[in-house]
Amino acid sequence: MLRTQFEKDLKKLHDKFYVMGKDVSRAINKSVNSFIDHDKDLAKEVIAGDVSINQKEQDLEKKSFEMIALQQPVTTDLRSIVTIMKASSDLERMADHAVAIAKSTIRVKGNKRVLEIEKEISEMADEVTKMVDEVLVAYINTDEQRAIEIATSDRNINEYFKSIYRHSIEAMQENPDTVIVGADYLQVAGYLERIGDYVTNVCEWIVYLKTGKISELEMKNVTD
Repeated sequence: MLRTQFEKDLKKLHDKFYVMGKDVSRAINKSVNSFIDHDKDLAKEVIAGDVSINQKEQDLEKKSFEMIALQQPVTTDLRSIVTIMKASSDLERMADHAVAIAKSTIRVKGNKRVLEIEKEISEMADEVTKMVDEVLVAYINTDEQRAIEIATSDRNINEYFKSIYRHSIEAMQENPDTVIVGADYLQVAGYLERIGDYVTNVCEWIVYLKTGKISELEMKNVTD
């Protein structure tokens, strides 16, 4: 009976983690759309929605601690709970970066834009949100192999970052009017790059869940 209750509680935790992850994915998407479209209302929506994401993370942590204290799980069960706590913390940080992008949107005041770079940022964001969505599925399925593949795709995100960095610097050198917006492009690309790193962290937790081993799947070149 106790075992059945534990399994139900664990499934609820997994489901809540997935819901939180989908909220984070939407926040990233909205924040970049708000930046590209200069949509301050959408940006404010992302900032307001962060309260709910933070609450979900706190609820997951509280429930996880309760399960550890009351049911004293061991081996695989304990790994499942630890993974949820660690991975939900990574999701919460991704949401913080989405908020930072939204705040960049509110700061931008009709400065000169470089549409080619904005297109690159939009493409980079699509890749990042795809990674977030895919890692959630890999997590639910405890798909270690898929997690390793997703972590490898973080290299594409790093390449986008380098390209946007290069193009932004070139634009600022060619036209001083783009200096303010160019600095924002660099920041937003940096936030997206870090989100990619956090996705890689979640991939590592999936591998840990499956194998019990902590793995370094991809070298991180930007730290929080």
